[in-house]
Amino acid sequence: MTAAWTLRRVTRPGLLAALAILAAGAAQAQVTTDFPSRGAEQEVLSIHAATDLAAMRPLILDFQEANPGLRVAFVEYVTNDLYAAASEACRSGRVIGDILLSSSVDQLVRLANDGCAHNVDPPNAAALPRWAKWRGDVFGFTFEPVVFVYNRKLVPPDAVPKTHLELADRLRLEPETYRGRVGTYDIRLSGIGYLLAFNDALQTTTTYGRLLEGLGRAAVVVRCCTSEILDEVEAGRVLIGYNMLASYAYARMRAGADIGIVMPADYTLVLSRGAMIPNGAPHLSAATRFLDYLLSPRGQTTAREKAFFFGFDGQAPPDIEGASAIMQTGIGRPIAIGPALLAVQDDQRRGRFLGEWSRSMVDIGASGSQ
Repeated sequence: MTAAWTLRRVTRPGLLAALAILAAGAAQAQVTTDFPSRGAEQEVLSIHAATDLAAMRPLILDFQEANPGLRVAFVEYVTNDLYAAASEACRSGRVIGDILLSSSVDQLVRLANDGCAHNVDPPNAAALPRWAKWRGDVFGFTFEPVVFVYNRKLVPPDAVPKTHLELADRLRLEPETYRGRVGTYDIRLSGIGYLLAFNDALQTTTTYGRLLEGLGRAAVVVRCCTSEILDEVEAGRVLIGYNMLASYAYARMRAGADIGIVMPADYTLVLSRGAMIPNGAPHLSAATRFLDYLLSPRGQTTAREKAFFFGFDGQAPPDIEGASAIMQTGIGRPIAIGPALLAVQDDQRRGRFLGEWSRSMVDIGASGSQ
């Protein structure tokens, strides 16, 4: 459910109070999907995830083929809600789920740093690049470029931005064309949106500042998640989606949506969706096997062919604009899973960053709920 509202310039105490109210009201009811065992039920696995069920379904079903006695309960969250629930459970000595999956890997790293993770050593973790794992606590199991998405029918080929600076300049030079027709995450309420924006700012302060100004002037449409922004782009209500996960955008394209995908040529952030087993996981054996499956050649093949469509080799499907092997060309900029992400979650730094972002968005037309 969305709400239309306008954000005006406010003092810092007022801003933080407003953000707290928004966050408190943004919590969504979790949805649980049950995957019955293929044979006689022998064990259970509870997955708590800020990951779309459509993407995880092929992986869960394939894992059950090798584990026919396993019943899986998949509980869906938005990123901030999963972090809040896991953090509170850890503080109170409770456990939610056997394994946590989240695109907001900075939140998982903070949980691990706070002593909430069970340390494991899955055999297939050895094949991961160094940037996709931290200690034995958090493991990246996907390779997901962060891209621009646009409506092919409404955006002419010569108007498609190829870099972050081109996008900023287009918003500045054609404000009426793009007013209310550019979409991205509401980073006040979206964990993944905040993580991506924070890393954009680390790449180039000047370009990020210009882009932030352009988004504010264009009355950017903000939503909770990639799927909602893709809905807007596909319907033509939004022309360009900024900082979208390529995996979800490519799934939509494969399903017939008339959208285009661009890997920015100046740099393309790369996210690896994280997995963490919480301390006290009641079904530790099943959780460890599932984690190792996600990292295994079989799991990675299933993910590349049916779920997330990209692999750690950096190869991109041929119908995506931009580099076909972004890691080899140097365009790919992985968001490394490790202690550096603790800075992203530092409360004071987060407050300053969100305050700057919010002050730049003087006239936000519609807000999502993550």
